[in-house]
Amino acid sequence: MFTGIVEEIGLVLSIKDVDKSKVIKIKCKKVIEDIDIGDSICTNGVCLTATKLGKDYFIADVMMESLKLSNISKLKEGDSVNLERALSVNGRLNGHIVSGHIDGMGTIIGAENHGNSTVIKVECSNELLQYMVCKGSVTLDGTSLTISSLKENYFEVSIIPHTKDESIIFKKNIGQAINIECDMLLKYIKRLMDFSTYKSNENNITLNLLKENGFI
Repeated sequence: MFTGIVEEIGLVLSIKDVDKSKVIKIKCKKVIEDIDIGDSICTNGVCLTATKLGKDYFIADVMMESLKLSNISKLKEGDSVNLERALSVNGRLNGHIVSGHIDGMGTIIGAENHGNSTVIKVECSNELLQYMVCKGSVTLDGTSLTISSLKENYFEVSIIPHTKDESIIFKKNIGQAINIECDMLLKYIKRLMDFSTYKSNENNITLNLLKENGFI
């Protein structure tokens, strides 16, 4: 579990193809200070398991599903990535609940300066947009952001200077792919709403019954 607050920008040292997967080596410092082999590191929003740790790097395997859904497959040596360690039990949840399981990718289609902030426009499928609400949360390349505007085929987020300095979002160009993880709570709500009727062994639980008893 993560918060979407980027701790460090890492550098891709190498990325190799290995039997329908990839092995990635990332240079970093802060995120490996207190972790062990087998711990999770959120990399551009993708939860990866550290399989080897060095003095200033970690190595992780990237499975086919992650390659299919994320821009990890597009990374190359010398690229920058957002990094975050898993949330500790006594940590503050400064962003929102992030699983590190990417729902899909969007495309950056615009960027406009608005005084002290910059508005980024991201185009994506309706399948992803259905899990978004204006002023709700979304994770882009592992960064927790607030949706400032929601349109028919894209959404906007406002980037403050601190986020600009501490993440890679401004290293991306118009037309580049960006990883998207939608709000986990909205995904659960949508899943629940899709079940208009649920049959248990003894009772029929309907949508109206759940509403009447305060579950939704």
